[in-house]
Amino acid sequence: MPQIPLPSTTALRVLAALVEHGSASEAAKSVHLTQSAVSKQLRSLEEIAGLPLFARTGRGLVPTAAGRIYVEQARIALGALETAAGRIAALRGSPNAIRLHVLPILGDRWLVPRLSQLAQARPELEVQFTSHGDTVEEADGVFRFGEGDWPGQQAEYLFGRNVALVGAPALLTRMGGIAAAEDVRRYTVLDHRHTPLRWSEFAEAQGLADFAPAHMVHFGFYALVIRAAIAGQGLALVPRCLIGEELLTGRLVNPAGLGFHSRHGYWFTVPADRVPRPGLAAFRDWLLAEARTLGPGM
Repeated sequence: MPQIPLPSTTALRVLAALVEHGSASEAAKSVHLTQSAVSKQLRSLEEIAGLPLFARTGRGLVPTAAGRIYVEQARIALGALETAAGRIAALRGSPNAIRLHVLPILGDRWLVPRLSQLAQARPELEVQFTSHGDTVEEADGVFRFGEGDWPGQQAEYLFGRNVALVGAPALLTRMGGIAAAEDVRRYTVLDHRHTPLRWSEFAEAQGLADFAPAHMVHFGFYALVIRAAIAGQGLALVPRCLIGEELLTGRLVNPAGLGFHSRHGYWFTVPADRVPRPGLAAFRDWLLAEARTLGPGM
């Protein structure tokens, strides 16, 4: 099969400019070329296409059917190249730029409130967060929840294994309180579908055989589990590191001190085969120091 010749990026930029401005002179200004260079690029495109791409009218250059097809794909191609260039520039970045991938609940409840302290301690650091469309591999550091074993990653444990049973004071008063783990059976419990923390793990830790709560409500996000618990909709299992303020203010309580020590927790990971930037090393040192302020056993 014969190879189809492809236009240069300059030719594609010229094509988009011609469609936008309708004249070779205005297009030349926008792409910083001479008018003759623009005409040359257009001729090369039409030779590749084998069809005229523009019709000359009293209103200027108007794209033909072939021209409209070409410019539609040209814009997609140019956009993809700009995106790729932006991502590569972000990976290269400055020595003090750090791209982080953060779990939403951890970012909202623990990391973001502490960033002002980081800015004061290390003002030279440029912390950036990956967007929804970015891949984890593009980040310099990734916050993860699990047991600490991810192939190709160096993992540092932060906190999260200390899991507390929590509920709203009004709910506990209405239901007669909880004196022992057995009493949890009478309550509605709130479950996060996508976390490895399970009520079966709580039951095992508390020695509850055939544990079956009165009712179980499932959620897809930890933020909703916590909000539902505060609203008195049921009991929840939540890492203490995420609800320190609620426990301190009494919006949530930990009846009878019930909970368990999980195998799962929050970790900070970096690619094992990538030389870290100086800024990332400084951020890691700050992060581990902040994690230690929560105390042992968290």
